[in-house]
Amino acid sequence: MPTSNITHITHTAYPPIEPYDHGMLDVGDGNHVYWETCGNPDGKPALVVHGGPGSGCSTGARRLFDPARYRVVLFDQRGCGRSTPHAGDPGTDLRHNTTEHLLADMERLREHLGVERWLLYGGSWGSTLILAYAQRHPERVSEIVIPAVTTTRRSEIDWLYRGVGRFLPAEWERFRDGVPQAERDDLVAAYARLVSDPDPAVRERATFDWCAWEDAVVAGEPNGTPTPYGGRDPKARAALVRICAHYFAHGAWLPEGILIREAGRLDGIPGVLIHGRLDLSSPLDTAWHLARAWPTATLTVVSDAGHLGSDEMRVRIRTALDGFARR
Repeated sequence: MPTSNITHITHTAYPPIEPYDHGMLDVGDGNHVYWETCGNPDGKPALVVHGGPGSGCSTGARRLFDPARYRVVLFDQRGCGRSTPHAGDPGTDLRHNTTEHLLADMERLREHLGVERWLLYGGSWGSTLILAYAQRHPERVSEIVIPAVTTTRRSEIDWLYRGVGRFLPAEWERFRDGVPQAERDDLVAAYARLVSDPDPAVRERATFDWCAWEDAVVAGEPNGTPTPYGGRDPKARAALVRICAHYFAHGAWLPEGILIREAGRLDGIPGVLIHGRLDLSSPLDTAWHLARAWPTATLTVVSDAGHLGSDEMRVRIRTALDGFARR
């Protein structure tokens, strides 16, 4: 669930592009959110909502959009990427880093950039944030494209950090054993405590163990890579795990199942859901139930893709975005 790397550079992407504008938005509580805009300043507005939570936006995401037709906005959510203060610093307080704060940041960014309505794009954790924002502000959303659908229900969190261990028993036992025995009833909460421990060695060990588990879950995918999580820069890796554990320990502060239960609020917003049949991190049933509850959404299942995507998934993404660019 942490992040879906479906923006690898392939022949399905547009050429590399640099931002024509960027800045740091003061969102309160001492936080400043990095944002950038790419493509055509007069083009169709689109917001990229990255995964994680805590992964930061990627340059590859810029290349999914036709630069002649889109005004693409990317931002780093609180505590990660180029936003400040950074959660890789153990002194950074996460009390003001919640789903509600991120939703408010997105709306403040829209107002700051003078956008009336925008297309929303993002997968994994990004899809949770997109759905929560769109259900809160449906009048501000023109279309939605989501690969790797998640809604961060507690049942989904339990699957990723416990249930999928049925397929990877040795790796899951190592992940479990990184937590004191008395705390193993709630592994995510235990890791949230460990990655904020005053002892740097405890934090580093917990971060390593968390990433080793995440890497193991995606390693067997057809397009898997060895260390998509553990191979990150140490500061970025620390921020990712710390923010993930913080959000997931609280169920993203969302009532269980609300994003599917309230999906009818999205009726009238065209949606494209693209999900890998082989996604162990986020099994297909979440995307299936969301599509059934959202009258104006379509679901495409990609047979050769897991959570990290595939060339076919990227073709489907580009097809959807190119199609909406003509609206």
